[in-house]
Amino acid sequence: MSLKRSPSHHVVEEQETKAAEDTFTARINAISSSCPTEEIKLDFLRQMKEFGNMFSMFLRNTSKAIDWDKIKSPPDDMIIPHDEIKKERSMEDTRELLSKLIVLKLNGGLGTSMGCTGPKSAIEVHSGFSFLDLTVRQIESLNARYQVNVPLVLMNSFNTDQETAKILHKYKNSQVTILTFNQHRFPRIYKESLEPASTQYDGDLGEWYPPGHGDVYQAFYSSPIFSQLQKQGKEYVFFSNIDNLGATVDTDILAHMIESKTEFIMEVTDKTRSDVKGGTLIDYEGKAKLLEIAQVPPGHVEEFKSIKKFKIFNTNNMWVKLSAIQDKVESKVLQTMDIIVNGKEYRGRPVIQLERAAGAAIQYFRGSHGVNVPRSRFLPVKSTSDLFVVQSNIYTLSSGTLIMNPKRPFTSIPLVKLGDNFKEVSAYMSRFAKIPNILELDHLTVSGDVTFGSNVVLRGTVIIVANHGERIDIPSGAILENKVVSGNLRILDH
Repeated sequence: MSLKRSPSHHVVEEQETKAAEDTFTARINAISSSCPTEEIKLDFLRQMKEFGNMFSMFLRNTSKAIDWDKIKSPPDDMIIPHDEIKKERSMEDTRELLSKLIVLKLNGGLGTSMGCTGPKSAIEVHSGFSFLDLTVRQIESLNARYQVNVPLVLMNSFNTDQETAKILHKYKNSQVTILTFNQHRFPRIYKESLEPASTQYDGDLGEWYPPGHGDVYQAFYSSPIFSQLQKQGKEYVFFSNIDNLGATVDTDILAHMIESKTEFIMEVTDKTRSDVKGGTLIDYEGKAKLLEIAQVPPGHVEEFKSIKKFKIFNTNNMWVKLSAIQDKVESKVLQTMDIIVNGKEYRGRPVIQLERAAGAAIQYFRGSHGVNVPRSRFLPVKSTSDLFVVQSNIYTLSSGTLIMNPKRPFTSIPLVKLGDNFKEVSAYMSRFAKIPNILELDHLTVSGDVTFGSNVVLRGTVIIVANHGERIDIPSGAILENKVVSGNLRILDH
């Protein structure tokens, strides 16, 4: 027998929800009085109106729960293989395509997970170049080759904006137009009371958060550069995470987008066992929909992780028509996008952040579908283990783009797991006199207090474990092939 809530219970719930909304509104109005200028106050209230809509949706739990029985594998026309859209085209045709394009990089993240302060995009990743350096070089090369002006747009957050502005001075003589805007600044909410953690506009930055990459549509549209670029004849935007070194301009995808008259394309790629938590594209009630692991009912999580049923995942490389962004924002349809509740802690108290995934918007755009791209277009750097791989001789650099070294005998990337001693970039760098030669490496696991000399060669499967209180120094010139190294190995100066 199923239990139904009584009408009185619904009345109580609605009263509690209304009380939480009223408390939130009162707090926001109080905070707005501390804004330093009227202009800042108006912008703050505009942003809080956006957040208020999301907060009300969260309180009323109006996000529809996923009905697992309605999930279907995408039909063939919902995911197009990249090979099917590749085409030779003339210099003139390519120039015409690129004249309509904007490249937008999501640049709101800090490097804190890797022990760095400041924007993650400033971390050096290859040959002394940072993520941002490589991005500028890629677009500079593209513009020079085709005699076009593809602009680079950065979506910063309040965490990265000031530092990024300082860094951008070094590109003032580059052949790239670089524009920036900030995504929204939303208040963290105490989990128990559902009240904002903030009391002042200029209070502690930890009271606020940038609400994830799903904010890109509203924040971009609200910035003055959106209409500015439309007036210049720009019609399409390609956006991706700035730490994805494989996300370069692909004119085949752009041409396919225009020819197929679609408003939205999501790049997906084949899932491997290391990608089991990545969001996947599904057919849901006849439409393309992004399914994130946070939306999966507990009893189906293992099924979601299966690479047999869900064979592809979202790379967060997306192509969207500008006029469609304008239409969806103005119609407010994107306000119904699924909400992700992200739990954090602030000053010893649990708080929540309400966020959205950019890919979740796919269901709202006409003709939206995925393109299954090569794995080379997904090369994110989320940890020092990833950093180790991209800094190695597995990759060479060409016009800002990392290319797999032709001398590597396999097309796959080695699986690398560096332990906690390597977690922060400064500690990681101090443990390598030089990044080893890993052209023939399949798998590397390093745990404990381990250092590497110069000109070390690693091949096959290499496991190095220094137990607590022990230390292992891999000497310069060492060649380790299918080896397990454990215990103590100290190289002492004399």
